[in-house]
Amino acid sequence: MKQGIQFFTSLRTTIWLLGLQISMLLAGAFIMPVNEAFQSIHAVPLIQWIREQPVSVTWWMWGSIGLLTVLTANTIFCSVQSVLKKRNVFQWLLIVSPQIIHLSFLFMLIAHFASATGGFEGVVVAREGTAVVLPNNASLQIKVITIITDSHGYMRDWAVDVGYLSKENMIKEERLMPNQPFFWEGFGVYVKDLQAFPEKVVFLEISREPGAVWALIGGATFMVGIVTLLLLKMKREEQP
Repeated sequence: MKQGIQFFTSLRTTIWLLGLQISMLLAGAFIMPVNEAFQSIHAVPLIQWIREQPVSVTWWMWGSIGLLTVLTANTIFCSVQSVLKKRNVFQWLLIVSPQIIHLSFLFMLIAHFASATGGFEGVVVAREGTAVVLPNNASLQIKVITIITDSHGYMRDWAVDVGYLSKENMIKEERLMPNQPFFWEGFGVYVKDLQAFPEKVVFLEISREPGAVWALIGGATFMVGIVTLLLLKMKREEQP
C-alpha cells in the first residue's frame, strides 16, 4: 500500500507517464495517415469507433487512454499531498493555485471522455420538407428555406425554419439565421451553406457535444488558477 502511494505521488512517475504518452502519440502520427480506417474516425463517437476497429490499428490509442488514466490518478494524489503540506495561509494559497490548474486539466479530460462516449457529428443536404432522423430517434424537419438575393443574384440574407419532432409531434419550432444556430436537447444545428438555384437546398451540420460544459468549466478553472498563481508570485517577489 505504501509503495503504491509512493508510486502515484512521485514526480518521476509523472515524467515517465508523459514520456510514454508522447511516444504513443508519436506512433499514432505515423499510423493515422497511412491507414484508411481513420477516415471515419469523426463519423461516430471515439470510444465506439475504437471498439469497432482492430487492435492492430488502435493499440496506440488504447495505450494513450490507459496512460491518461494513470496520469489522472497521479495528478490527484500529487495535488492532495501538496495541499496537506500547507503551512501558513499565504503559502497555502500559493500551493493550492497550481492544484486548481491541475483540476482544470481533469475537467478537460472529463470533457473529452464525455464527447468521446456520447458525442455526435453529422452533415446533411436537405430540401424544404425533408425530415432528418437524429440519434435519439427524434426528427428535425426543414420547413421553409428563405433566400433573399440582390438584383445581381448574390445572396443578401437567408433564414431556415426548422421544427423538432418527437414521435410525430412537433415539440419546438425555430428559425436559423446568420450567427443564430438551433440548440435543443443537447443537439446543435448549424447552417454551413445554402443553394438558391436550381432549387433551394441547405447544407446542415448537426452535432452533440456533451463535454462542452466540462470544457467551459475547465477553461474557467484554468484561468482562475493561472491568474491567482501569478498574483501570488508577484506579491512574494515584492516582499523584502
